[in-house]
Amino acid sequence: MPQQVLRYRIRPDGRVEELVEGLVGPACTALTAAIEARLGPVVSTVPTTDHYAAQSSATLSDVALQHSPH
Repeated sequence: MPQQVLRYRIRPDGRVEELVEGLVGPACTALTAAIEARLGPVVSTVPTTDHYAAQSSATLSDVALQHSPH
């Protein structure tokens, strides 16, 4: 199993961008659900190509998310 990496970018205006690496398909949703609940409402979700890839062929990010500041 590839290494799973969560990357966060906190923008000066308080927005948080989340990128998941090492998972394909909807698996990142389960992995990040608890963190997202603590960050606040999800403003937008942008599935990457790995979101639609077969589980055995891709190794990078699943979804890039953006959260609004509290």
